[in-house]
Amino acid sequence: MENHPALKTEAVADNSNYMIHSRMEILYILRAIEHKNELVTAYFNQGNDFILTSIIGVDADSGALLLDFGANDVLNQRALASDKIVLTTSQDRVKVQFVADGLKQVEHHGRPAFRAGIPNELLKLQRREYYRLATPLINPIKCAMAKAGGGRMEAAIADISLGGIAIANYQNLIVFEIGDKFAACRIVLPETGTVTTGIEIRNEHEVAMKNGVKIRRAGCMFIDLPSGQQAMIQRYIIKLDRERRAMLS
Repeated sequence: MENHPALKTEAVADNSNYMIHSRMEILYILRAIEHKNELVTAYFNQGNDFILTSIIGVDADSGALLLDFGANDVLNQRALASDKIVLTTSQDRVKVQFVADGLKQVEHHGRPAFRAGIPNELLKLQRREYYRLATPLINPIKCAMAKAGGGRMEAAIADISLGGIAIANYQNLIVFEIGDKFAACRIVLPETGTVTTGIEIRNEHEVAMKNGVKIRRAGCMFIDLPSGQQAMIQRYIIKLDRERRAMLS
């Protein structure tokens, strides 16, 4: 299968950097693909056959992923007889790939459909678009954000880029869900200015510190960050980078 030209991404070096195992994040990605009605290519028969389909249902409770039937019934039957299906699609123009261990025919809204299990892992070949810089551990910069039940909280920022931030050690303040959005978040950048922007939670996981303490960490994407504030963040990153280089010289 890996020799098929459309499946060469399976053979890229060190896929571990792009493999997602968080069930919550996998469900978020699959639902986003369903919402955007992205085209899905399902390869089978060692990559020699394929059908074009789309995700029409994601049921976390039953662990079911529903896919539309293809246009060619002969190929549909071949797909049902295959024990391994490689599904390739995209989310936000980033390639997504996962494997289904067989398909079953079901009925969905009166029409035939494929049923697969929700994958335990998913390959998302996302490479960072922005230079990401770790922020100071002592007197860290913080992101002030509104809480759903009212009031505001401040979370320490672990790193920053033009695309977003990572926040950490907030587990006693708030519980995040992948896809949560927060408007009018404030980030004070020392000697640079204040950024006010929306953010979206894109991933969230537990990390172990050097002293063994475990904390939560969330990756956040800026939403509609104005160009003037992008320039402010860029100035802060350059300033911080210069200060660190000066300390090492």
